[in-house]
Amino acid sequence: MKHLPNSIPRLPALALVLALAATGASVPSGAATDANSSASASSSTEQARVIVRFKPAADSLRRRALSLSMDASTVKEVAQSRATALGQRTGLSGLSAQGLRARKNLDERTHVITATGISSAELAKRLSADSEVEVAVVDHLRRHTVVPNDTLYAGNGGTPPSSGNGSAYGQWYLKAPAGEVVSSINAPAAWDISTGSASVVVAVIDTGVRFDHPDLSGQFIANASFSAGKVGYDMVGFANTSALAAANDGNLNDDDPSDPGDWVSQSDVANGSLGSNCTVSNSSWHGTRVSGLIAAASNNAQGIAGAAWGVKLLPVRVLGKCGGYDSDIMAGMKWAAGIAVAGLPSNPNPAKVLNMSLGGDGACGTTGTGGLYRDVINQVTAKGVTIVAAAGNSEGLAVGIPGNCPGVITVAALRHVGSKVGFSSIGPEVSIAAPGGNCVNTTGACLYPMLSTTNSGTTTPVAGDSSYTNNSASVGTSFSAPIVAGTVALMLSANPNMTPAQVLSTLKSTARRFVTSGGTAGIPQCTAPTGAVQDECYCTTSTCGAGMLDAAAAVAAAKAANPALTPQTITFTTPSSQTMAASPVALSATASSGLTVSFSASPSTVCTVSGNSLTLLAVGTCTVTASQAGNSTYAAAADVVQTIAITQGAQTITFPSIPTQTLGVSPPALSATASSGLAVSYTSTSTSVCTVSGSTLTLVAVGNCSITANQAGNAAYAAASPVTQTFAIVAASSGGSSSSNSGGGGGGGAFGAVWVALLGLASFVLRRGGGRKL
Repeated sequence: MKHLPNSIPRLPALALVLALAATGASVPSGAATDANSSASASSSTEQARVIVRFKPAADSLRRRALSLSMDASTVKEVAQSRATALGQRTGLSGLSAQGLRARKNLDERTHVITATGISSAELAKRLSADSEVEVAVVDHLRRHTVVPNDTLYAGNGGTPPSSGNGSAYGQWYLKAPAGEVVSSINAPAAWDISTGSASVVVAVIDTGVRFDHPDLSGQFIANASFSAGKVGYDMVGFANTSALAAANDGNLNDDDPSDPGDWVSQSDVANGSLGSNCTVSNSSWHGTRVSGLIAAASNNAQGIAGAAWGVKLLPVRVLGKCGGYDSDIMAGMKWAAGIAVAGLPSNPNPAKVLNMSLGGDGACGTTGTGGLYRDVINQVTAKGVTIVAAAGNSEGLAVGIPGNCPGVITVAALRHVGSKVGFSSIGPEVSIAAPGGNCVNTTGACLYPMLSTTNSGTTTPVAGDSSYTNNSASVGTSFSAPIVAGTVALMLSANPNMTPAQVLSTLKSTARRFVTSGGTAGIPQCTAPTGAVQDECYCTTSTCGAGMLDAAAAVAAAKAANPALTPQTITFTTPSSQTMAASPVALSATASSGLTVSFSASPSTVCTVSGNSLTLLAVGTCTVTASQAGNSTYAAAADVVQTIAITQGAQTITFPSIPTQTLGVSPPALSATASSGLAVSYTSTSTSVCTVSGSTLTLVAVGNCSITANQAGNAAYAAASPVTQTFAIVAASSGGSSSSNSGGGGGGGAFGAVWVALLGLASFVLRRGGGRKL
């Protein structure tokens, strides 16, 4: 704390299975089969799926019982007769041409029944009212527990890495409790409900942040009107213009909460520019570490996972070198919550949660400093904003301000085994306890640190640094509070209507009991704080809050308390057929909620989908499903399914005519093209006159040459109709001494023709001249 100056499997089959494929063979107990193993084309449009169990004395069962001796066809017939009768009794047989369809048999009176034109929830409700039905429930689709792929999440198998990033047990504090690690918060089960909504903003009231850390850079609210391009504010010096040295960024308050570093040099101490209580230290990058624990990006195959990686961060810098003033902190709290502060610009994105991993000595009375903090806290919570604060690191002494103020969720720190960490403050003001990190060993690498984002600069920051705290002793209630703040953000993502009081009540009611064993041998139970230190001890509800944070239970309770969700529908239309040539096809679907629709496609041998781009792989039938899973406001929409017949595309050949060619003169290359862009091949049907190889034409003899252009097609295009061009091949004109009319001068050919012409002209002139001499 900074000081002031599983995999969840699908549900198993319920009992015995009554049919295999239509072989007539009996089915081993426990195997599962589908009552309609050859699903019709209509199955692609089914939207509702429920499990129905008939009462033991139901007429439908007594009319015709199922038995192991039946073959698959008979089992299917009996199951369908029950579904058909059920549809008739409930008035649901007219939903579609198929009515209710029996699918899988779970035992002799329990069936999966599907229908179209109705939601699963409504179908279950309607069928439950039937006199023969014992229970009808939605057949939910289960998925594996969300576990992020961040490289440092898992840890290094209990061995501290000797180099590079990471720690012995990774992000142990987020995982499900297991073995001796009992204080971890079970975030993966909470992530199954929500990983956080971008509409929930968490303000980090701290030293500022390194916007350029790769695991944080995308977790802020972009806004070009702010100097850093991200929403936030630097309050250091706002109420104290003499705080320039503490600000350390060359100015006082401004709209850039970037952390310039908060190192204290010997010179700072010697000249007294930071006051009298400072000691030499390196930069802490405290706000960056806190920010990573709350909302570091996840599933990005790098670094760590934040407790609520889907939310947005709002950095508000209130601490500089050697701490920060109460006045700056109070102004920062108000601005973060969207409360107007004279002299400051308005906050365009007010926070729903404030994390305050800071504090100092002092009571939170009704007058003096305590009274001022109480007033600010009341204003903030009146805006519906929840405040989470660290209890402090006073080694078992009393909680300091602002953690001891009413209206704040105050967090104590636990060791991995569940006992109080020696450094944590305690007292009746504590609301809940969460992991705070502990090293176990006194030398070497820290075994259970609170692994988070940081910067490797010891004074000024290293630009674009992707450093993590790794094996260092990154421990303290400063890092317990953001785990709770992240959990609160998940709760508000699941139920945006919760008030700060409801958030606190839910955290307390879902907390796990404190342990009474497993700590260091001989440690006592924690007692009310006095002036004596209390190191490791077993927590009680009067010293460490209501219990150990259980993120999964808290988020589940928040979701359960959410008012009825607003229904939504999906509009999804696509052509009933496409040619392979059209790939990729852009899919378009909208939800009435305005939420983004996702797509899936099957079978993968015919088509696949990425985002909204459908890739066509083969001729066949492609089934595309549009889904919208809902959020804290909207219920999941009924899936909309479209089937697309994929056929080969048509293509044509363009083959220009070929002019007459002269034997002995090289002809031009053939130049036919296909509209598909595929290569064209050629054949000659008059090989005694001409031949072809590739696009090269060879003239063999005088005559008519016929060349045919072909394109055989491929998976995407059908074969093109052949195109034939026929042209003449003629002999070269004769010239030289072979003419039969040649005279003594060799005047045949063209030269002879000239002489003939001249002689004719002379004859003409002589005749015209009447025999006169020229």
